Amino acid sequence: MIEAVLFDWGGTLTPWRTMDFHAGWRAYTEILHADEPERAREVATALAEADTARWAAVQADARAFHLAHVLADAAVDEGSELHGAALEAYREFWVQATHTDPEAAPMLEELRGRGLRLGVLSSTMWPGEWHEEWLRRDGVLHLFDGVTWSSDLEYTKPHPEAFRAAMAAVGVEDPARCVYVGDRPYDDISGAKGVGMRAVLLPHSDIPVAQRVPVDVEPDGVIQRLAELPALLRDW
Repeated sequence: MIEAVLFDWGGTLTPWRTMDFHAGWRAYTEILHADEPERAREVATALAEADTARWAAVQADARAFHLAHVLADAAVDEGSELHGAALEAYREFWVQATHTDPEAAPMLEELRGRGLRLGVLSSTMWPGEWHEEWLRRDGVLHLFDGVTWSSDLEYTKPHPEAFRAAMAAVGVEDPARCVYVGDRPYDDISGAKGVGMRAVLLPHSDIPVAQRVPVDVEPDGVIQRLAELPALLRDW
C-alpha cells in the first residue's frame, strides 16, 4: 500500500527547458561589474565553469552544494553592494524555466484525495525559498506535505540520505510505501530504487551529456504526462 508520492522538481513538476548556464551568470556579472564589461565576461565564465564542475562532482560522491559554494569557487565577493541586485538578475533569468506543469495541480489534488502524502525532493543549489516562492506563485505549494531541497542537505540524489530526508519531511518511514517520480534514470530512478522505493520515469528531459550516468535499472512505471500518474498508481 502506497502512503506517499515524492516528486522531482526540474524536468518533472516543471517541464524541461534547456538553458544556458553561462548566460545566467552573465546576467549576474553584468550588474556586479557594470562598468567593467571585460571583467564581467571573465567572471561569468569563471562562475559557469564552477557551476558545471560542482554538478560534475555530484556524480562522484553525491555531495550537495549551495549557490554560495559556486560563488566562492569563482572567488566572487558577496560583500559587494551590488551583489543583491546582481543575484536578483540571475534569479530572474531562470524564472522562465520554473513554471509548474499545468497538469500538476489536478494530478496532485487527485492523489491527495486518495489520502496520499505528497512531497518534493529536488537536487538544487538554489535556496529553498526560491523554489517555494515559485510553487506558491503557481498555486501548488499548499498541496505538498513536505518539500526538500538538496541545498539544505549534506547529500543530494541519488544518495539514500536525500531520499530519507524527503520521507521524513512527509512523515513516512517505510520506503516500500513510497513512490518517487522523476525524469533522470540515474539520480531519480536508481536513487529511489536503491533506497527501497518504487520509481516512475517521465522521460522527456534533454539531460546534458556531462550529467548522464549509465544505469542498469528499470523504472516500475513510465508516464508521458503527469496526468497519467493517478491511473498508473491506482492499483499499486
